[in-house]
Amino acid sequence: MSLFRTECARATMVCEVEQILEDREWAVMEWRDPLGLRGCGFFHVREGRIVFQRGYFDQLSFFRQQGLAVPDHCLG
Repeated sequence: MSLFRTECARATMVCEVEQILEDREWAVMEWRDPLGLRGCGFFHVREGRIVFQRGYFDQLSFFRQQGLAVPDHCLG
């Protein structure tokens, strides 16, 4: 995980919100970046604070798009 954080810190990326869906304490955000990468995030919100978050995107495409070395754990 620390390798992933290090590589992402070196990346240049802009996320543009495509849509946000809400249902009581839950929200889903779909996003894209200008280079074509797409992803989504899931958020559990209580009392105005995010208490849980999980996101999904194509990590291999991300590293290749950014010109970063692909970590071994993404290839296996």
